[in-house]
Amino acid sequence: MKDLIIAVIGAGSSYTPEIVEGFVQQREIIPVTKLIFMDINSDRLETIASFCRRFMRHLGHEIPIQTTTELSAAVSGANFIVTEIRVGGNQQRVLDEKIPLKYGVIGQETTGPGGMFKAFRTIPVMLNLAHEVEKLNPDAWIINYTNPTGLVTEAICKYSNAKIVGLCSGGYFPRDAVSKYLGVPKGEIFYDYFGLNHLNFAYNFTIHGRPLTDAEFDMVADHVHGGLVEKEIIKNMRLIPSPYLQYYYHHDRLVREYKEKGITRGEYVQALEKEVFAAYADPAEETKPEALKKRGGGGYSEIALDVIDAIHNNRSRPLIVNTSNQGTLRFLPNDAAIEVQCLVNASGISPIQLHDTPAGVWGLVAAVKNYEQLAVEAAVKGDRNLALQALYAHPLVGQSEIANPLLDEMLEANQRFIPQFYSH
Repeated sequence: MKDLIIAVIGAGSSYTPEIVEGFVQQREIIPVTKLIFMDINSDRLETIASFCRRFMRHLGHEIPIQTTTELSAAVSGANFIVTEIRVGGNQQRVLDEKIPLKYGVIGQETTGPGGMFKAFRTIPVMLNLAHEVEKLNPDAWIINYTNPTGLVTEAICKYSNAKIVGLCSGGYFPRDAVSKYLGVPKGEIFYDYFGLNHLNFAYNFTIHGRPLTDAEFDMVADHVHGGLVEKEIIKNMRLIPSPYLQYYYHHDRLVREYKEKGITRGEYVQALEKEVFAAYADPAEETKPEALKKRGGGGYSEIALDVIDAIHNNRSRPLIVNTSNQGTLRFLPNDAAIEVQCLVNASGISPIQLHDTPAGVWGLVAAVKNYEQLAVEAAVKGDRNLALQALYAHPLVGQSEIANPLLDEMLEANQRFIPQFYSH
């Protein structure tokens, strides 16, 4: 049997055991022969590797794990390279969330100015990885989970020749919601889907090959996302939006609520990670800790396993991923990274053409993509002027009186992680 080697970059992530569990459960389909764990934090790396070995013993199937802190050693022999890095850690995430709130703008890990600065920290590191893969292992696929996955995927597609697919579990949310609220098996649910990562819409739902009735759609709308996006909006548009649309449709209310709450999601995650890692470090612990369920990111491994299966076994599966537009959404540039259903097989990623995307959301999607393209270019070039243009373009910022001081404060707060902006 030919070796199937998976490298995990940023393997010190609390999510790593989830994908390891997936490889064990799917071993008949994806027979992984070795895992290579790489992280620059050797303590977290060894904690996760030790836990995963115990976890796999508990599950009844052990895959050898090699650990390294050297990127080249990790990528040179792998068939697939799963990336899940967080440049600057959760402490920078907290700043991404808190600083924009001072200016009346949502502070969020992937949306708005917070997402832009996460991209500024992350894109140069991911491009370095992509160039290493180009040089050492050009046939390998980068399976990217690193946020903001849309901007990271676009940067690597534009500025390298590495093979990449950007992933997010959000593409399965509409399927899971219809299954849950209508009591239908997931395999019987189909829908069209388009947009950007964390700015997307599902529509044209069918069950057993027939369209959802209005009553069925309304039943899903009444419950989906726990009301994060008001059901009246969903019923009006006849679309199931990403839960991240709450930051656009309910922006000012959320800013007020976040200010009143006083603790950000990043601060909550920091506390939760301490609990999760204490469990991982316990030599007696051999199952996933309960606290991991509160971490979010459910379905993390499912889409990665589906993509690896489709490519490795050449199965030609329709899967929702991030890739280059290639004319799929005619109101966006061809080189824009989009999140749509694609045919995935050993030949690569081919977007499935859509002809009836609802025009009512084109403007928002196009505006955010305009911001994203400026942000990607700013991240690569370290160009403050482009960064400012990106904030002007963003629907949640726009105003000069906000954009200029917000940019200056966030540049200063991120200085040691964004050397490209200070090397001119």
